[in-house]
Amino acid sequence: MRIRDILRDKGEEVVTISPGHTVYGAIKVLVEHDIGALVVEDGGEIRGIFTERDILRLAAGDLGDLQETPVGDVMETDLVVGVADDALDYVMEIMTRNRIRHLPIVEEGELAGIVSIGDVVNAMRKEIEAENRYLRDYIAGGR
Repeated sequence: MRIRDILRDKGEEVVTISPGHTVYGAIKVLVEHDIGALVVEDGGEIRGIFTERDILRLAAGDLGDLQETPVGDVMETDLVVGVADDALDYVMEIMTRNRIRHLPIVEEGELAGIVSIGDVVNAMRKEIEAENRYLRDYIAGGR
């Protein structure tokens, strides 16, 4: 299974925000869409990612004014991305090694989607369940 299979099932819509939006505004968008990350774009170019962890880091330090602090000041700019042809096990390794829970997917320089660690684990679980079913059928003599 490839990342494109996950994107096909979940949809390719990605909620984005600009670096000039306030942290408070970003929090409202996260809550409204019940998601854990926003891809930060400016002029159609990916600039970074803003996640729940960024909020926690801000809250652990000086909260400052959430209504005035721009997302661009606290977002992650050292971005790890995947492509739609990436295999699930490869993506799982990349996400685990880099300790990230959200992976933007880029195709031909454009944002094509985003997958969470939950999306990847769920897809792997389904793949393993199907394989187990086929093996049980084979052992039982079914085809």
